[in-house]
Formats: sequence, C-alpha cells, structure tokens
Amino acid sequence: MAECIDACFECARTCTACADACLSEDMVSELTKCIRTNLDCADICVTTGNILSRHTGYDANVTRALLEACVTTCKACADECERHAGMHEHCRICAEAYRR
Repeated sequence: MAECIDACFECARTCTACADACLSEDMVSELTKCIRTNLDCADICVTTGNILSRHTGYDANVTRALLEACVTTCKACADECERHAGMHEHCRICAEAYRR
C-alpha cells in the first residue's frame, strides 16, 4: 500500500512539472491537451494518494473506483506525453512515470 501511495504522489509531482514545462514551450498552443491531461492526472493521483493514506474507515468501492480512475488517467496521460516525447524531454520522462 505504501508503494502505491508513494507512486501516486510521485506521479502527481511529475504531472505538475510536465504541465509547467509545457507552458514554457514556444509551441504551447500545440500542447494544450497535454497540459490539461497532466493537470487532470495530477489531481486524480493526489486525491487517490490522500484517500489511500487514511487509516480510519475503508470503503472498498470508493477505493477501487479511485484506483481505476487513476490507472485510466495515467494511461491517457502516458499516451499523450508519448506523442510529444521526441521533441520534449519532460514529456518523455512523464510518460515513463505514468507507465510505472
């Protein structure tokens, strides 16, 4: 469980850094989907990590739904970042983090 929580927070940090790096690119208008996907993924990963960190009370249905949303969002983000990985190192790093 601790590894999953750490992975969620690490992914959120990587997502935020990638979105920020995308905003500094000259072709930012071509990266809007990447930025939005990164920010969505960061929000979902932080929320998932926070919920998993709580030790009092446990709702398996909520936890399962959050984990499924996290996996789905990370996959979508990895796919999007891979589209830009050849031109932007931050997107390559981000795609690798999402796959983990």
